[in-house]
Amino acid sequence: MARRCELTGKATQTGHLVSHSNRKTKTVFRPNLVNVTLQSDALGRSVRLRVSANALRTVDHRGGLDAFLVKAPAGDLSTGALTLKRDIEKKLAAN
Repeated sequence: MARRCELTGKATQTGHLVSHSNRKTKTVFRPNLVNVTLQSDALGRSVRLRVSANALRTVDHRGGLDAFLVKAPAGDLSTGALTLKRDIEKKLAAN
């Protein structure tokens, strides 16, 4: 399982920890990923995703999973989230 947020595309980054003496030690910065179940209002079902805590706050801020996916660029989404986005857009266009 990749360490990547399914909604925002946030992934592992590498860098250095720099000491006071300017000695650099390689380190890995990992996103804070959580397994969540989000409710899709348009589809009327729940979806299990692995998202970052920051993305979870953004979903809440935008007014739910459907509103987030409609605004989200396709390049950041995982394959599962892309299919979910297409299903939601079809359902909203039909209504």
